[in-house]
Amino acid sequence: MAKKMKDLVVVITGASSGIGLATALEFAERGASVVLAARREWALRDVASECERRGGQALPVPTDTTDEAAVQELARRAVERFGRIDVWVNNAAVGLFSRFEDAPMADFRRVIETDLFGYVYGARAVLPLFYQRGRGLLINVGSIMSEVPGPYVSAYAIAKHGVRALGECLRQEIQLAGVDNINVCTVMPATIDTPFFQHAANYTGRAVKAMPPVYPANSVAETIVSLVEHPQREVVVGNAGRLMAMQQTLAPGMNERMLATMIDKQHLADDPAPPTSGSLFSPVGPAASVDGGWRRSTGTSKARKLATAALVGIPAALVWRQYWKETAARSETSGNGQMEERRQPSSTTGVTG
Repeated sequence: MAKKMKDLVVVITGASSGIGLATALEFAERGASVVLAARREWALRDVASECERRGGQALPVPTDTTDEAAVQELARRAVERFGRIDVWVNNAAVGLFSRFEDAPMADFRRVIETDLFGYVYGARAVLPLFYQRGRGLLINVGSIMSEVPGPYVSAYAIAKHGVRALGECLRQEIQLAGVDNINVCTVMPATIDTPFFQHAANYTGRAVKAMPPVYPANSVAETIVSLVEHPQREVVVGNAGRLMAMQQTLAPGMNERMLATMIDKQHLADDPAPPTSGSLFSPVGPAASVDGGWRRSTGTSKARKLATAALVGIPAALVWRQYWKETAARSETSGNGQMEERRQPSSTTGVTG
């Protein structure tokens, strides 16, 4: 995108906390005009003041992204104030921790409505504007769970898989439309230090915690800002996320089994917790905040590196061993000819996926 950062108009959903707030501040420090969307009007006003203090212009627009009309109004307000939209960041998200069969259906549906349909509404609001101008950047903040799902988060993982698929579909339609200057990027963070986990709905009976290693929200914000000048189809934030995605590609069955145990032990504490719908239906939390205090509880960057090694070191070695074992088995089977394949149709099975 040729425009200087200070000339950009950027819409950010979920801008009152976490990654959205960090992203708004990052753009504002570079002089961009930011349109801030979230449900908490008073929090948005505080964020807008801080963005203006850092050098940007800011317009707070209270928005529930599960309401398509409200998202359309968000786009209209942005154009009314600044004349155009250059970048749209779909970021608003909520979480739900529960065994699949224990999750209240209203809560399950709310996660899909926010984390997937909210992004659909955002894309439908801004893409016509991008096509009119022949340029624009849509950034969808997914999750490493867009690639690597886990237990207790089925609604969230389903939604984030959908976000990744949305980006893939839109890029192909833009290509067929012959428009070179509209980009759709999917950002997939690993575990990030935000209030997301404190705000999540929880029906597991155990307290939710951030699974280490935990990365700062600013690392995601900096990645999002960098996409303005260097768009990428998909980008994972956090080394642990990249290694998990690699393991999922090489040996999905083994990776699922390892992650199931790991998430059960490291994403849920032994402390009991009462059932709660968290922030699904109304905002929670005393004030706008970027971080959730998880990095303080898990230690320094050195501790994060140790956690990364623990997360992926031995599992990665096992995955590679299984990968080469399966590759050798496939080669041996293919070398035995079609007659052998007819006698042993399932000889290459082992790791699923």
